[in-house]
Amino acid sequence: MSYARITGTGSYLPPTALTNDDLVARGVDTSDEWIVERTGIRSRHLADAGQMASDLALEASRKAMAAAGISAGKIDLIVLATSTPDYIFPSTACLLQSKLGVSGAAAFDVQAVCSGFAYALTVAEKFIRSGSHRCALVVGAEVFSRILDWNDRGTCVLFGDGAGAVVLEASEEPGILASALHADGAHHAILEVPGQVCGGKVVGQPFVKMDGPAVFKFAVRVLAEVAHETLDLAGLDATAIDWLIPHQANIRIIQSTARKLGLPMDKVVTTVERHGNTSAASIPLALDAAVREGRIKRGDTLMLEGVGGGFTWGAVLLKF
Repeated sequence: MSYARITGTGSYLPPTALTNDDLVARGVDTSDEWIVERTGIRSRHLADAGQMASDLALEASRKAMAAAGISAGKIDLIVLATSTPDYIFPSTACLLQSKLGVSGAAAFDVQAVCSGFAYALTVAEKFIRSGSHRCALVVGAEVFSRILDWNDRGTCVLFGDGAGAVVLEASEEPGILASALHADGAHHAILEVPGQVCGGKVVGQPFVKMDGPAVFKFAVRVLAEVAHETLDLAGLDATAIDWLIPHQANIRIIQSTARKLGLPMDKVVTTVERHGNTSAASIPLALDAAVREGRIKRGDTLMLEGVGGGFTWGAVLLKF
């Protein structure tokens, strides 16, 4: 049975950057000091009016394929994680496939909000390990700026837009070592967008709604638990981790998770300061940034983990 190994990474951020001071200038009742103290975020990127999730995904995918040294025609599976799809249907994965100029490969979206990339990577790995597929494009892409209430300082300061991608290929060498996924829908109300389109009209609330303290408490607990669970599945302990690449939601959540794993912050990849929370895109964005900066090298052991609305959470332990 083949293993599944990441052979290339890529990412893309829209050109428009919005600093905390820019938010204040827009009339948001906040300050740079308030945001940084509570979240660690100093800026985030926003998609232009004509940019959709598939457009961001396309740029990230092209970079990942170039890094892997493959053409789009080699891809036989696309799994795209997003909570902000271009359309109700078809899937953003299918739209990405069209923009890549290929057809025939399986393509579908995964909806697990900020845990989406961990879910998508795990799903793609199962396809490859089964022998049914050989080369997967796994993407996280979000345009959260479209579902933010810019008068709600508890949410609008947190999120940004972007995309990250990896090429996952069959390999004789171990790549993904273990993974664990979970969900508990009983907690859906602490982070959700409780709206829908019905009869051509928006029904309910089309903006992000969040109970910040409840999300913080839940995230800190489950991120540590799922990391230990995944290590146990691989027969390893936290000392084996060269780099922790967590969902980039809040620096205090990241710091707490690192403490619970006994990891110093110099072994944790953080991009939340300049990216904000890009939901399903945050893990692959951070991964690609660390790879291109030369911090992550071949042979390093990485722990990827995320938690998001649903509530969902998951982790993937891999050899890069």
